[in-house]
Amino acid sequence: MGGIRFEENGDVTIITGTLDYGQGHWTPFAQILHQRLGIPFDKIRLLQGDSDELIAGGGTGGSKSLMASGGAILQASEMLIEKGKQIAAHVLEAAVEDIEFERGDFVIAGTDRSIGIMDLADQLKRGVELPGDVPDSLDVQTVVESLPSAFPNGCHIAEVEIDPETGVVSVVKYSMVNDFGVIVNPLLVEGQAHGGVAQGMGQALMERVVYDESGQFLTGSFTDYALPRASDAVHFQINSHPVPAKTNPLGATGCGEAGCAGSLPAVMNAVVDALSEYGIHHIDMPATPFRVWQAIQTARTRTRDEVRIDYPWWYTTEES
Repeated sequence: MGGIRFEENGDVTIITGTLDYGQGHWTPFAQILHQRLGIPFDKIRLLQGDSDELIAGGGTGGSKSLMASGGAILQASEMLIEKGKQIAAHVLEAAVEDIEFERGDFVIAGTDRSIGIMDLADQLKRGVELPGDVPDSLDVQTVVESLPSAFPNGCHIAEVEIDPETGVVSVVKYSMVNDFGVIVNPLLVEGQAHGGVAQGMGQALMERVVYDESGQFLTGSFTDYALPRASDAVHFQINSHPVPAKTNPLGATGCGEAGCAGSLPAVMNAVVDALSEYGIHHIDMPATPFRVWQAIQTARTRTRDEVRIDYPWWYTTEES
């Protein structure tokens, strides 16, 4: 669901059914609105997740917020322009078919006569006598039907170093090339990719849940449950190879899950590659220092063909 509402104090509110809990939705939403309608950034507000204001909404999840709400903002903008042309035609005393919309202004084609969208909204608030068939407001609401999924893709490469005496795994370099379709805000996209990679590194190397024999949860606080910190992260080298998606008007794809999805196999494959000289071909997540050290010590006491470390019951190999 998307809506655009002109407030009494001169602000313009975007109404959306998605919810920003750290992703930075306001910025790309405002960019889309500003680029299409020319509304100043400092006038744009975001109202999200308010059930009293929504006519529909699917919340946030699945890396779809920009595709869904961004598409709704574009659709609402086109509806607003059509309403604005009818109002501007009356204010400028011209035919509706002669009104064009250019960079935030309603213009009489072929002339220098125009009125800005914010000025038009202000006149409506102060009161303009309009014929009955002319809209009396620029406010719009629209619902965008569920869009087809648009999946990001890319290549992630992790380089790790392992201390065989302690089992400590250090990610020393991480590079990625991503296709997120049309990128509205590169800084936010990089930030989400960085956060996702850090999350994946944590799951791959340190986040271990432990229960005792009676089922008592032993890692119930961050004193016992390890999360990645800034010191665990490296400088991420990130590049983009965007290919516009054809499933939505923005040409965007999601980026929220991509960092975690790419880092899990990249980091674990790097760990196994580093351990392969010991004949170790598999190790379960998380590859904690103790688990890695234990695998190395066990491998040192066996021949290469005998090494089988931490295989789950369902895991088989060609040799077995």
